[in-house]
Amino acid sequence: MNILALEPYYGGSHKAFLDGWIDRSRHTWNKLTLPDHHWKWRMRHAAITFARQLGEQEAPEADAIFTCDMLDVAAFRSLAPEPFGRLPIVLYFHENQLTYPDERRRDADYHFAFTNLTSALAADSVWFNSDYHRRQFLDGIRTFLSRMPDYKPTAAIDDVEAKACVHSPGVDTFPTRGERRPGPLRVLWSARWEADKSPETFFDALRELHARGVAFELSVVGGSIVPGTPHVFAKAKHELASHIRQWGYVSDRAAYEKVLMDTDVVVSTADHEFFGIAIGEAAAAGVFPIVPDRLAYPELLRDAGEEGRARFFYDGSVNQLVERLAGVAGRVDQGDLWEGMPDLGVRAVRRFAWGQTASTLDEAIAKQ
Repeated sequence: MNILALEPYYGGSHKAFLDGWIDRSRHTWNKLTLPDHHWKWRMRHAAITFARQLGEQEAPEADAIFTCDMLDVAAFRSLAPEPFGRLPIVLYFHENQLTYPDERRRDADYHFAFTNLTSALAADSVWFNSDYHRRQFLDGIRTFLSRMPDYKPTAAIDDVEAKACVHSPGVDTFPTRGERRPGPLRVLWSARWEADKSPETFFDALRELHARGVAFELSVVGGSIVPGTPHVFAKAKHELASHIRQWGYVSDRAAYEKVLMDTDVVVSTADHEFFGIAIGEAAAAGVFPIVPDRLAYPELLRDAGEEGRARFFYDGSVNQLVERLAGVAGRVDQGDLWEGMPDLGVRAVRRFAWGQTASTLDEAIAKQ
């Protein structure tokens, strides 16, 4: 099968997902991509740009199109040259603008949310990276349309739900860990440096650990993809300087994997997460995850069972996060971080391994 990938935001998790699948796919792929910045402009112009590119160059052979939530699918269908406007289109939602929190806007711009809705209606199949995300999107449509003054297209909810399904991204596998290097608890932040990840909660917990005299080393990676990194990062870098081992975005994949393999615990304090690829990768690398009991995390780590739920989740508060981290630090000192279950985290995310995921995705798109 020949698949044309249209990726308006080729970077970060979008790039990792697309390339990870293509590298392992049995299908033949061609891709058109745009850089991963100016996301609002990408949503405005990508349909025009891709349609023109397909009309001005030698068009690749294609049986189906795979794209993401940054493309206005309805506009693309109307503008694309033949036969591309008539091909089956699979729309993949990494995120959405209906339920994405944006505290920077006093008055929300609903244009992008409505583009997500019309794109879902125009696509032949709508894929979400988690069931949590699927449910959030459908609930978001209901809330969104309820605010409109009249002619509310509520039938759109059923239309989208009928073709919505879940196809999670793949997670890399890692070698079995060797003997741990001596030293105190090693803590990792691997999320974006943005407000929706609630960095204040993370750094408040670490300040309290410091005040209690708990020894730890800190790696803060992830970086920011938008202007205006929260001030809390610069403040924490100064206040926690004696604990810092790594600070800043790690662009080299091998270097990032080295950070993972030398980390004890990865923490999320997110208020917004549709899948949690950074936590999934860390768990696959043998890092102990501590995450809030909300969002997509219960779904992500469900295969750890009750043992995982009791160990990995906290209530989202600073106080409980401090207690979890202090407990983990004590177990590290005693040489038993995993309490006799060293594969618990790996087992939790094993179903996302790329070897299995790519095959599932291949089967799903072949049915279009």
